[in-house]
Formats: sequence, structure tokens, C-alpha cells
Amino acid sequence: MLRTEKKDDALISVIMGVYNQWNQKALYGAVMSILKQTYSNIEFIIYDDGSDPKVAAYLKELSQLDKRIILIGKEVNHGLAFSLNACIERAKGTYIARMDADDYSHPYRLEKQYQFMEDHPEYAWCGCNTMLFDEDGEWGKRAMPEIPQAHDYLRFSPFVHPTVMYRAEILRECGGYLDSEETMRCEDYEIFMRLQQRGLKGYNIQKELFFYRENQESFHRRSFEHRINEMKVRYNNFKKMHLLFPMGWIYVVRPVLGGILPVKLVAWLKRNESRENDIRERIDTTIYEGLATGTADKGCY
Repeated sequence: MLRTEKKDDALISVIMGVYNQWNQKALYGAVMSILKQTYSNIEFIIYDDGSDPKVAAYLKELSQLDKRIILIGKEVNHGLAFSLNACIERAKGTYIARMDADDYSHPYRLEKQYQFMEDHPEYAWCGCNTMLFDEDGEWGKRAMPEIPQAHDYLRFSPFVHPTVMYRAEILRECGGYLDSEETMRCEDYEIFMRLQQRGLKGYNIQKELFFYRENQESFHRRSFEHRINEMKVRYNNFKKMHLLFPMGWIYVVRPVLGGILPVKLVAWLKRNESRENDIRERIDTTIYEGLATGTADKGCY
């Protein structure tokens, strides 16, 4: 049973790792989308993971925007899992919420997630559905399974990583993100499966409270080596979750098969899947007008 301390306006620690985010407009938009949340009792811990001096200087400039921003980091790049664990170690909040350096949170995101977690102590973490956008603007939605079960992990992670909010205690109890070569680029997939194996439950709020940047460049992110490593992560965790038989083996090799397909075909398949899910009303994105322009590299975390 999770220990839940009911309190008004509990502190939320928002954590974000940044590595060489050259798109200053995207980074500014990501930061401001957190600072303008309707839920204001937050600390915003940003980890500079050995960025180029020009990017590091801009991060320092952004850190002066609000006293709630805490900028930490090292001059040497260690990877996203290391960055997030450093943020978790520093965090003081009852809840820990993720954020990425080129995406945007809806103004009500933290408020809605906080209220859900307070009202539902049976869940250890929660995410949400997302709007999808690129340099040309919004192009679709991604609906995630409401209450993911073990089989929902077969195709891909049933949670969009930067949308999640955890109970801080469960991240510390499980040791945080696994920082290894094998889990690089899929550290989120690994931790969600690990938490599931511990008997903990996650939930996806069925509203689009997040704007996730995804374009063709996003599909160039992983090398063949990273795809092999994801196969290992899938195999080890599917085995523990009793998912290998009868169909699990097919999904174990999915990352490598995906790497063989042409990037344009993968992008087309993804977009078609998202458009099929585009059946809800559009949410008001007026305050984000213009933020979706420019290119992005998801490698910036």
C-alpha cells in the first residue's frame, strides 16, 4: 500500500535534463510552459548535462527568469538517466514530474495530475494523452491506454515519458532510473516495466495535457546499437513479466525490424496511427501560438 500524505498545495519537483538544445525558442517555450502552470507551488530542477558553452550560457540566462528554477549539472555529458537521477536526489517535492527541453505542457497539466494523484492513492504515477506537433504545427494526437496492463508494454511504452508525474517516494525506493549503456534511449521504458513488476500501477489521464514534438528527425534518434540494447531490455523485462510466450518474442525484435524500415515509412505509419486517434475536441492552445515553429532534436532530452 502506498503511503500518501494528504496536504494542500504539496510541492511538485519538475525535473528536466538538457543536452545541447540549440533551438533557443523551443527551450524557452518548454521552460515557460512550466513557469506558467496554474499549479504554482513547484521547484523546477534543470540539469545541464555537459552542454556546449553557448547552450550552457543560455540555460544560466533562463535560470534567472524565476526563483523556482534550480540549475545544476556537470561539464561532462553522462546521459539522460544520470541527469534525472541527479535531479531526483536534489528534489524536495512530494511529487516529481518530468519535462523535456523541446516539448510544452498545457497550463493545467500539473494541476490536473496533482489532483488525480491526491484523489487516487492506489496509483504510483500518472501520465496523459498528448497533442503531436512539428515545425509545421499540430498534426495529430496520441491516446495512451488509460490503465496500462502488462500486455500493453509489448509494442512500446504505454506512457509518454515527459508527461509523467511520480510519487517521489516510489522513485527513491526503486533506485531511480537505471543508468547503463543498455538502457540508454529507453530508460523510461525500463523503469515503467520495473515499477509494474513491483506491483505498482500507473494511469494515463485521458486528456491532452501535453504537446509532444515529433517529426521525421525524431525517428533518426536511435543507432542500431541502441536498438540492439532495447531488444535486451525488452527480453529481460518481458521474461520477468511472463510476456515472452506466445507472441512476446516478436515484440522483442521489434526495435531492430523498425530500424530496417525506411524512415519515411515509419513516420507515415506513426502519423496514420495518431490521426485515427484524433477523435476528441481540440484544446485551446492560444498561449502557445508560434512555439511549435522551428526544428528539434530529441537528443537534447
